[in-house]
Amino acid sequence: MEEICGAGAAAPLRGDVEEPKQGSVLFLGGNEVKSSAVVKYSSAPPQAAFARLQEKTDLKLPPANWLRESAKLGPAGTTILGNNKKSKPFSSFGMAYDFIDSVGNDVDVVSDSENIKKLLKIPYSKSHVSMAVHRIGRTLLLDELDIQELFMRSSQTGDWTWLKEFYQRLIDQKWQRKKKSKEHWYQKAILSKFLYYSINGDGAAQPVPSTSKQHQEGPVSGESDEAGGASWPAPFEMPSSLSEDPGASNQGLKNDFVRNILWTFEDIHMLVGSNMPIFGGGRYPAVSLRLRDNNKPINVLTGIDYWLDNLICNVPELVMCFHVNGIVQKYEMIKTEDIPNLENSNFSTKVIKDIAQNILSFLKSNCTKEGHTYWLFKASGSDIVKLYDLTTLCEETEDKYQNPFTMPVAILLYKVACNMMLKKNQNKKHYGTIRTLLLNCLKLLDNGRHPQIIASANYMLSELFQLDEPKKEDSTDFPINGNSDESYSEEEEEMPDSDENGSYSNSSDPPDDNKAVAIIKSVGELSVPEKYKSVHRIRPSCAFPVCHGTEERCRLVLNYVLEGLKSVDSSIKKESDLPAADPSTPIPLKYEDESTSGGPECLEKQMALFLDKMGSFQKGKHSSQSGMIPGSWQYKMKLQLILKSSKAYYVLSDAAMILQKYGRALRYIKLALQCHDTYCCLCASMLPEVLVFLCQCLTLCGDIQLMLAQNANNRAAYLEEYNYQTKEDQEILHSLHRESRCQVFAWATDLSTDLECQLSVSCKCYEAAYEILLFSNLKNQNPEQHVQVLKRMGNIRNEIGVFYMNQAAAVQTERVVSKTVSTTEQQLWKKSFSCFEEGIQNFESIDDATNAALLLCNTGRLMRICAQAHCAAEGDFKREFSPEEALYYNKAIDYYLKALRSLGARDVHPAVWDSVNWELSTTYFTMATLQQDYAPLSRKAQEQIEKEVSEAMMKSLKYCDVDTVSARQPLCQYRAATIHHRLASMYHSCLRNQVGDEHLRKQHRVLADLHYSKAVRLFQLLKDAPCEFLRVQLERVAFAEFQMASQNSSAGKLKTLFGALDIMAKTKGAFQLIRKALVAESEQISEGKSAAENMSPTDSSTSLNKEEVLKLLSIFESRMSFLLLQSIKLLTSTKKKIGRGINEEEAALQTNKQVYSLLLRATANRSLTLLERVEVILSLLEQLTQNSNTGNAGIQ
Repeated sequence: MEEICGAGAAAPLRGDVEEPKQGSVLFLGGNEVKSSAVVKYSSAPPQAAFARLQEKTDLKLPPANWLRESAKLGPAGTTILGNNKKSKPFSSFGMAYDFIDSVGNDVDVVSDSENIKKLLKIPYSKSHVSMAVHRIGRTLLLDELDIQELFMRSSQTGDWTWLKEFYQRLIDQKWQRKKKSKEHWYQKAILSKFLYYSINGDGAAQPVPSTSKQHQEGPVSGESDEAGGASWPAPFEMPSSLSEDPGASNQGLKNDFVRNILWTFEDIHMLVGSNMPIFGGGRYPAVSLRLRDNNKPINVLTGIDYWLDNLICNVPELVMCFHVNGIVQKYEMIKTEDIPNLENSNFSTKVIKDIAQNILSFLKSNCTKEGHTYWLFKASGSDIVKLYDLTTLCEETEDKYQNPFTMPVAILLYKVACNMMLKKNQNKKHYGTIRTLLLNCLKLLDNGRHPQIIASANYMLSELFQLDEPKKEDSTDFPINGNSDESYSEEEEEMPDSDENGSYSNSSDPPDDNKAVAIIKSVGELSVPEKYKSVHRIRPSCAFPVCHGTEERCRLVLNYVLEGLKSVDSSIKKESDLPAADPSTPIPLKYEDESTSGGPECLEKQMALFLDKMGSFQKGKHSSQSGMIPGSWQYKMKLQLILKSSKAYYVLSDAAMILQKYGRALRYIKLALQCHDTYCCLCASMLPEVLVFLCQCLTLCGDIQLMLAQNANNRAAYLEEYNYQTKEDQEILHSLHRESRCQVFAWATDLSTDLECQLSVSCKCYEAAYEILLFSNLKNQNPEQHVQVLKRMGNIRNEIGVFYMNQAAAVQTERVVSKTVSTTEQQLWKKSFSCFEEGIQNFESIDDATNAALLLCNTGRLMRICAQAHCAAEGDFKREFSPEEALYYNKAIDYYLKALRSLGARDVHPAVWDSVNWELSTTYFTMATLQQDYAPLSRKAQEQIEKEVSEAMMKSLKYCDVDTVSARQPLCQYRAATIHHRLASMYHSCLRNQVGDEHLRKQHRVLADLHYSKAVRLFQLLKDAPCEFLRVQLERVAFAEFQMASQNSSAGKLKTLFGALDIMAKTKGAFQLIRKALVAESEQISEGKSAAENMSPTDSSTSLNKEEVLKLLSIFESRMSFLLLQSIKLLTSTKKKIGRGINEEEAALQTNKQVYSLLLRATANRSLTLLERVEVILSLLEQLTQNSNTGNAGIQ
């Protein structure tokens, strides 16, 4: 025998869970039956030894302590009379409320031990069985349904008349109350006296005072009536506060058992209530005490009774006291495992196990609807057991509360759901079960009578839908079909009865059985192993609904929230009729045109009012227009429901934002903020998480307004989305307007058609969110939120800055009459600059170097626009580079350099780094070009200007990256080539105009030659700049001519001439590109428009400026002609001299003469096309190229 758990030990408070204790495994009658028990609660004192009565003690005489309160027999000694205590009709509910963790999940059955014994004795007993069965999750609650007591009450109050009529019509037409025999009361009284003697210990019969004699029969015989009468509530007496105090004693819902035991019998888990007195001490750690008439042998029913009592309470031994006519004869000790083998009381424990499994399977397979009251009935002497659905029968009556089980069942469904909700994060797989429990609870309740429970249940239903979880989890967390006993549904039609499992079919039954849900045709079937197999039906409607998208999920949440709000609102007693809106009438959403709006100034005032109001919320001010009392359940519940609806609308808005439905997104965020406004009006103190959520709402609102500003072309569609409203939204708004005007956030959620207004509203939203984080000290607790808000503030200020900057540029472009900078432009510059500056501060405060660099870059661009505005507008030749231009260009350069310092290195963000470098290079280049083209000679010396231009150009080159391969590389190469060309031209010009200082002239000559060479090399890399290349080469030729003019020796001149001709020969590549472009153009014209349309962009990319080509070609022809003529003259003059290279010079002379002749003929022919002229030049250059080496050799 294993150690028995201390059934009578000092137990924890009710509801506390003890450490599980392994009970005994008993070997009974050769058949192993597994049984273990854990005492969950006990109100009995530590076990005391029983007093062994002396032989011949007369039990008919009452002991002195009889019917007095006794600690050894429990807290109410006058009602604990052994196992014969009357069961209360709601006893299982009392236990279920106390051990809510076990209900719906772990436990199969909750019941009084007397009901369990009565069920297991059905095949052996002819007695009637009448029990109410309720299903909560996978748990069945069993309670005695005393038909006789019920109908006695019906005769007095008129309740239950429908059941009485049904009973009389179908079951017992001649029903009448059956009185219990005098022998029954005699046996009850003698057992009571025996137990009091056993705890008294003196063994002597002490007469009680005469005043107590009347209690010998009275209280005992009347006990059943009193207990029964007090236990049955009126059809509806349940107060609305029952959810807070479900165990009200006047409702019979108290857990009155001395012990609550978690009994596992084979694979069946039961929560059982027992009042059996247990004694111990000495060599008997725990025994049960029984009284038997020696003249009456123990029968099977009594044996099963004793055995089951001991198993349930884990008592290993039984002490039997035998008496004859109330005179004690002897005591006998019997081990629990020996009880099934007693003489005249033989029974198979395995059969009892089969009966238990069959009955549980039968009930679980047929009691499938939560909230329904089932009636298990077997008539006295009958072998047929029937199961009726009383709820279905009751529906024929007008009031569902005619069934007194309705309220306890609804409350229990609610409590089980609440308990599971507390663990919902760990048990998402139970969401389907929780939802079913709550929906079934709501079906049983009437809104007028139970608004609190209905509102709370709807709120819990809304809480089941996780608004913030990713969409993909919708189908993974909530399996569509469960595979456990929980997968049942109250909504599904009953499945056809299965003949295979013991056949619940009633085809051969009398016609009066058609009201029964299921029938056991013979109690003998219960003894057949696995006759009734539990049918665990897979019912999809119990599974959590899979939402196909965020909107569907949020709409479900809002539907539950609305039902909850209706319950709360209907329960508030109105002192006077409120001027509330009609729920069926749409509440107009304010639409404001920019012509009527007050602009940014008005927005500032609204913002100040809002922040002032937010400050007042912090101080604890609150007001409710509907007259709700702060602290009441309506107040608390409405706050929760409003906050939930606000979150749902926020998620809907966010989803619409992702879909680029910005009008819809603004409507939803407006509703979210209106909900929040109402919450703020009601709430005495704002919780940090609520303020953080408000920041998120305002941030999203700012995002939406920004996107509306950036997508102005779809404004009509957005306006239509914004003005649409569902009936559900209208009704929720109607509930909100009972408490608040919902106008605090109106400034943030109006749809404006003015771009500037939208950008300003967006900025104010972010600023409001930031201010809330600041004054509520949430910045440090929510660093991510703080960073996000600051990043958005920086971004919107950049957007507004760019907006004002572009406006200023547009004003500048349109300026025709006025030649000076207007006040409007200056105001726009200031606004733009202020926004950029604030944005830079925002980004720098969160160490966002990249974005800070971008804003610094934009500020640089603003400075350049300011510089352009200050250039003189005359457009005449007197134009000079002004000091204001220089000032703003230098400021621009400073901001670009700051941007580079902010980034630190290219690795931080290569794209931004390259962009800033390019802008900086452009600024230097522009400034240098303007100084070069419009030299401020009135203020500075030529040398000073040239020096500044040179420095600026070199700095521009420094920041122009020609080596890094990128999309911008060709631009950089073109810019660098242009800079070198400009510098070369400048030095060339200096050389021409300079007189005197030979050292400086030589320096300029070297620099000009160097920059021309670099320009040529870079232009050669580009395939789309043949004209630029040609221009540089022509300037080089002119430079050579200028040098030749100062030379005296023929050899020196000849060398320079051949060098110039070589430069001309190298332009062949440029002319080839020009020819290619001209050929492509002519082909395009000849092929017609259709072919031109099919032409790829690359084919037409080399479009030429023909005027530029003609001009350059004419200069080229004249310079070539001049050079050839000069070379012919020089070569001819040296022809008579004898020396080395004479043959080479002769060949060069002949070639030059020939080329010169052809060139003269070509230039004389005016009928040649541009293409033909280019081809002539190419052929001439080809001839020169072939003889260039020879010519060079001749002049060595």
